[in-house]
Amino acid sequence: MKRAVVGLDTSNYRTSLAAVSLEGDILLNLRELLPVAQGERGLRQSDALYAHLKQMKRMEAPLREALQGWKIAAVCASTRPRDRLDSYMPVFEAGETAGRLMAAAEEVPFFATDHQHGHLRAALRGTALEGEKSFLALHLSGGTTDLLFAREDGITELGSSLDLHAGQLMDRVGVAMGCSFPAGPEMEKLAEKGNSQGRLGCAMEPGDLSCHLSGAEAQAMRLLRTGEAAPEDLSREVFDLLARTVSRMLIAGAGVTGCCSALVCGGIASSRLFRQMLTERAGKRDLRLRIHFGDPGLSGDNAVGAALIGRDRLRAGEYGTAE
Repeated sequence: MKRAVVGLDTSNYRTSLAAVSLEGDILLNLRELLPVAQGERGLRQSDALYAHLKQMKRMEAPLREALQGWKIAAVCASTRPRDRLDSYMPVFEAGETAGRLMAAAEEVPFFATDHQHGHLRAALRGTALEGEKSFLALHLSGGTTDLLFAREDGITELGSSLDLHAGQLMDRVGVAMGCSFPAGPEMEKLAEKGNSQGRLGCAMEPGDLSCHLSGAEAQAMRLLRTGEAAPEDLSREVFDLLARTVSRMLIAGAGVTGCCSALVCGGIASSRLFRQMLTERAGKRDLRLRIHFGDPGLSGDNAVGAALIGRDRLRAGEYGTAE
């Protein structure tokens, strides 16, 4: 019988369930946004956890249908935001608990991973970097603006935002303008009609590996409050700021590692406009830097990365983990 690996990811934004074959083909990719009321910028962890449990119930039938004729060979779930001992969010308990119960019922291995590794693995799928021994990575989301150096022996953090993260900046400004949460898709539509003049300044740490974004939020809110920038132009300013900031971080990362290939992932990396602006900005600053983006559908929160990590570990002969 054909065998599949199931992946689960229960982040602050989405409930995600996926399945891949042992050959790496995607059999199922379910993603459902957490319900956030208009004007709100997210959910409390307790409410998000409850929402995950309700949404996972609706995913049972599609999972059964997708895996008819397949045997589950392993289950892998994101159990924390990053691969660090101090990294914890209650929302990930939903996916981990469901994954462990599924693995126990099927008598197959359970693999624990983290949300960030899942993002990288999903975005890596099908790119020229897949199979490379080392590359730079930039993870841009509501909880991360992390510059990473990925190698065979693990991931090293080179830099990050030291206050507000890229997705938080996008969501806070967008919600203040009346966009739904998460605000990225609506802000992109606005930004495509707007113009930027660099009114939001980059705030970089010495060496450009890390940044600050809270000052840009204050500037953006002032422009919105005073009416100095129309929503279309302010949205464009936010995208422009992030492209300028990220390009400087990537170029600095290439300088300290000697690696000129970079993978950009996370929800913001699914934006066509952001990809275009970042590529143009980085190309003007350093022609050696080669930026790669994953499939837009696999750039935001998803469980495909977790499923692929489980598949990789199963094929490598691992037997599961008790993490």
